[in-house]
Amino acid sequence: MNGQYDRATEDIGNIVALEHVNIRVPDQRLATLFYISGLGLTRDPYLMTGVTNMWVNVGRGQFHLPTGEAQVLRGRIGLVLPDLDTLEGRLAALRVPLDGTRFDFSLAENHVDVTCPWGNRIRCHAPDARFGAVALAMPYLEFDVPEGAAEGIARFYDVVLNAPAVAESGTARVAAGAGQTLVFRESAAAPVPYDGHHIQIYVADFSGPHGRLGGRGLITEESNRYQYRFKDIVDPASGAMLFTVEHEVRSMTHPLYSRPLVNRNPDQTNAAFAAGHEERPWALPFSD
Repeated sequence: MNGQYDRATEDIGNIVALEHVNIRVPDQRLATLFYISGLGLTRDPYLMTGVTNMWVNVGRGQFHLPTGEAQVLRGRIGLVLPDLDTLEGRLAALRVPLDGTRFDFSLAENHVDVTCPWGNRIRCHAPDARFGAVALAMPYLEFDVPEGAAEGIARFYDVVLNAPAVAESGTARVAAGAGQTLVFRESAAAPVPYDGHHIQIYVADFSGPHGRLGGRGLITEESNRYQYRFKDIVDPASGAMLFTVEHEVRSMTHPLYSRPLVNRNPDQTNAAFAAGHEERPWALPFSD
């Protein structure tokens, strides 16, 4: 046998999945128009089915959208969607219903930039080898961080969470699951105050990071046997505070880990229906 494969490309480190981003929304009706009708995603039919919270499936990940004062992630959310042309049509149909909000979208050569009704920036990509064999996914979250913070942030994830991370040209990139990345990009703009939004990750080594976070006084919530939380990212070399975003950290024994998520085909309508095409696969066919 020859060494034709770079085996390191399949390493993901301790973070095995970036599962959801939690952003409060003031209006569930407008959130339904944007996330379900516009982006073409799927409301989880099993959990959070009331009128005060909505879980929205995107492949194997989710948006969590509880009702409250609007929260805006300080950066950008990356999505992979199967068809950018049909996405454009759905978004265009929202111009009138979402008039008076911050909703907007613009087309680029290989992506669509979208702004939600409350200002969250979302970049939608067509399926691409950069993100793995997925047709529907949340492959990255990108955060705007202060100048000079990238190297310390990469050290934090590498040392404290045992997640492979590199910093180059003012950007830290952290492995956050198969085809998933946390990106921290330095910005000269004045920092925006943190408003409480959070992200959720699953980790293989649950107790190791807990001990290292606890030793630095960074644990903010001991949720239950399967979960804890922290907010502050610090440089393990200097102890300097670099950035704040709450992390909901779950073990792989959490009851919700790898729960199958329903993903509908948004191109199906009552006027143009084809039996057997109701669901949309999140994965692309295997390719060697």
